[in-house]
Amino acid sequence: MSHSTSLFTPVAIAGHALPHRVVMAPMTRARSTQPGDVPNAMNARYYAQRASAALIVTEATQISPQGKGYSFTPGIYSAEQITGWRLSTDAVHAAGGRIFLQLWHVGRMSHPDFHDGALPVAPSAVPFDGQIWKVDPMTGVGAMVDSPTPRALTTDEVKGVVASFRQAARNAMKAGFDGVEIHGANGYLVDQFLRTTSNGRTDEYGGSRENRLRFLKEVVDAVADEVGADRTAIRLAPFLTARGMDCPDILPTILEAAEFLQARGIAYLHLVEADWDDAPQFTEEFRQAIRARFTQPIIVAGNYDKARAEWVISSGYADLVAFGRPFVANPDFPHRLANDLPLASFDSSMLFGGDDRGYTDYPSLSQTADADEALSVDSLV
Repeated sequence: MSHSTSLFTPVAIAGHALPHRVVMAPMTRARSTQPGDVPNAMNARYYAQRASAALIVTEATQISPQGKGYSFTPGIYSAEQITGWRLSTDAVHAAGGRIFLQLWHVGRMSHPDFHDGALPVAPSAVPFDGQIWKVDPMTGVGAMVDSPTPRALTTDEVKGVVASFRQAARNAMKAGFDGVEIHGANGYLVDQFLRTTSNGRTDEYGGSRENRLRFLKEVVDAVADEVGADRTAIRLAPFLTARGMDCPDILPTILEAAEFLQARGIAYLHLVEADWDDAPQFTEEFRQAIRARFTQPIIVAGNYDKARAEWVISSGYADLVAFGRPFVANPDFPHRLANDLPLASFDSSMLFGGDDRGYTDYPSLSQTADADEALSVDSLV
């Protein structure tokens, strides 16, 4: 990659010419309509406000009722959900944007309350330390609660989950999305299959690195066969250690996955970096190793600022950078970033659940200026 390449030079993904490289990262916001986990007009406003992103990747969206792990998160398995998501895709496209749906199966990161009392599913019945956000139906108050030890999926059930990913990708196309991103990161089901710490299976999906990669490969193949490899992407988290995911073999496993993804010709690879205090460092050695294996577009995410984003792109380690929290409070974030304009801060208490407050009521700079001007005029009257 040329060292003249920067965050604000064009790039192409999935047949789309993107004007810059600032991506809106997937962020769970838990504002779907209940019952039914149906996307709504409020969601459409939220995404349309942020359509100046080079690409929007939606909040994680469950591929089936079994795939749900957090209250009020949207799905993509019912006719009502498909219709609801069409509001968002139409609104984003009308505003000139591009939008991928993130396909999600949480696996063990769930709670029996979402499954009529049944245990969440996983590659193996391994106890782990992980919490999900759940709303108490009596009080309406949400809180982080522990996930129990899951039950192991049968071999036939694993194949059924692969089929659910395929159907969800098909549904996403019906809903008008430009592509789909498989959520293979952050300790959710695809990630659980990759790691020795969460996968102790003895069938074709466990044991050897080849077997632990089988589920990822089958899901990618199913989705790519359904919607095209050029509209298929995946998110991975190489250095994740939280949620019982500290696997000693994960880096070579993900490098092997990258070779498969390169050969499959997917649209992009999205790498999420640990962004908490004292998190493992995303090493430059690993950046070089994965870039050598995957030459298609790479998106990175994880507490990037402008200077660090410019570094990772100019170094050739990534082609786009995804931003999460800044996009929450700054719907016109690419404009502000490009022009070094002040950034509003977000209210973390309103990230999950609720209404338009802390969701669609963050103003753009132009809206702020209009409000200031109106206030100034009012003061003269």
